[in-house]
Amino acid sequence: MTTPTTPTTPVQGTARQHRADAYVRRVLALCESKRTRADLRSGLGRPVEQCNYLHRYLVPLLPERMHPDGKRAHYAVAALIAARPRVTRDADTAAAAPCAGDGTGAGAGDGATSPWWQRPNLGTSLAQAVRVGGLKGDSAEGDLHLLTRQSTNAIHPRLPSLTQHLLRVGVAIDWPVLLEDLTWWNRDQDRIATRWLESYFRVVSAEDRTPTVPTHKDPS
Repeated sequence: MTTPTTPTTPVQGTARQHRADAYVRRVLALCESKRTRADLRSGLGRPVEQCNYLHRYLVPLLPERMHPDGKRAHYAVAALIAARPRVTRDADTAAAAPCAGDGTGAGAGDGATSPWWQRPNLGTSLAQAVRVGGLKGDSAEGDLHLLTRQSTNAIHPRLPSLTQHLLRVGVAIDWPVLLEDLTWWNRDQDRIATRWLESYFRVVSAEDRTPTVPTHKDPS
């Protein structure tokens, strides 16, 4: 089996981006069925070899030959999408309508036309949770540093509880971006981890730099 290499041109990167977006849209469509959601949810945190109920849905969506890391990432993201809270699923159904854009169901707007580095990654989502009061800064930063040091086998079991908490506090997750990051984690961990950390501190520090508008009391 030929091991894929990291794309080196914008065209290749855009093609991968579109494939990831399309995959997420199809998983969102599958999740409109209660039974299918339950079957996909059974794969939460599990390796592909333990995801017996997912094969019937995901095998038709994936190439016959796929790197094991990529296959595990696709199974993992499908399970995470299926496990979304009810309120998030309702919003996703509206956002995933035909020609809705990014296919994340996360309200990212025109994300499909934005380069990967401009779309929200897991570091961005953790920072947004801090900004809305859904996580304490020290806790979010500690979780992020821990995640960036983990191997694939350690990071996958941590994602279900983390992503569900983010969704419950109203923070969007760009599923195609998470899919790509998990796909390449074992082969490009340092670069992906750095991007997560940079995004986290950029969003958190942006709040600190927001100027405070003075209030003026009525002199009367």
